Amino acid sequence: MSTGQVSDYTGAAALLGGLPKAGWLLADRGYDADWFREVLKSKGIKVFIPGRKFRKKAVKYDKRRYKRRNRIEIMFGRLKDWRRIATRYDRCPETFFSAILLAATVLFWL
Repeated sequence: MSTGQVSDYTGAAALLGGLPKAGWLLADRGYDADWFREVLKSKGIKVFIPGRKFRKKAVKYDKRRYKRRNRIEIMFGRLKDWRRIATRYDRCPETFFSAILLAATVLFWL
């Protein structure tokens, strides 16, 4: 978890060491940074991140695969239907994560 005003790819830098083995990574424009792309490519991960609007040179990515990102967005939307998660009542990261796991388990069974 990061503070509210931290850039997305800055928070992702802390997670690169524990990144599981993956074939590809799908992310939104908030993660568009050359250094981030290079690190992922060096780990053998294909990157599907569209370039930011202000980029001078356009970045190629698979648009069809990127459009399927909505499945992930829908999943996060369902989690945020739980008021406790959407408003983040729990300040302790472990308790907050436990609430997310509980909500995900209930959503899975429904």
